[in-house]
Amino acid sequence: MFTINASRETTCCFSGHRQLPTVLRGLKINLLDTIEGLYKQGYRHFICGGALGFDTLAARAVLYLRTKKQGICLHLVLPCRNQCDGWSKKDTELYKEILLSAHEVVYLRDRYEKGCMHQRNRTMVDASSVCVAYLTVATGGTAYTVEYAREQGVEVINLGKITAPSSV
Repeated sequence: MFTINASRETTCCFSGHRQLPTVLRGLKINLLDTIEGLYKQGYRHFICGGALGFDTLAARAVLYLRTKKQGICLHLVLPCRNQCDGWSKKDTELYKEILLSAHEVVYLRDRYEKGCMHQRNRTMVDASSVCVAYLTVATGGTAYTVEYAREQGVEVINLGKITAPSSV
């Protein structure tokens, strides 16, 4: 079981979609402002799940702010050791940079198994008192994680606007 040497009251996790808007400037600014606001409230531990998209954006934001604010720690809770199999070379290199820069890296499984992504999401939420999300569609893994966070009494800060899923 993943445990960090910090209380839930100083720990925040992130959850968001892999697909991000084409223009990221507004989301990046909102994310940095949100993390800085949490820092001012005493948050020092930030947990990411290492996925493409919002997880990567959040990890990079935490690492950037760590150069400006004392005591910020990036914790990575990864579903499996082979999470980046099949990713592009560019995405894999960025992933490895983030892993090397993190304060702590925890792998929940050696290889991908059914349910390991949900296990990762629940583990991050269970260690946190705030979940910063980028949720725009009320279905999928991010929606599941946000709902789980709310059920656990974890505050959710959604940086996305939820829209109805498109019909196919």
